[in-house]
Amino acid sequence: MKYSFYPSGVCSQEMIVELDDSGIIQDLKVIGGCNGNLGGIAALVRGLDAKEAIRRLKGIRCGPRPTSCPDQLAKGLEEALTELGK
Repeated sequence: MKYSFYPSGVCSQEMIVELDDSGIIQDLKVIGGCNGNLGGIAALVRGLDAKEAIRRLKGIRCGPRPTSCPDQLAKGLEEALTELGK
């Protein structure tokens, strides 16, 4: 299942995550933001259970901002899992 969402309060503009039926992240594409950092995050979460990615990424802040691209990814993954029924 592909799930697209629009992060809030960060530089990235859109995140597109692909989950299999078990909730494993198959792919992540991020539009906008810091290409190198977000490409690294995408590579690290590929193959990871979405619940584990949420546990690791939720609450990370970017400087004085109350959120970050990893935190927004965690929120988007929560939404995707809800839609998937997990």
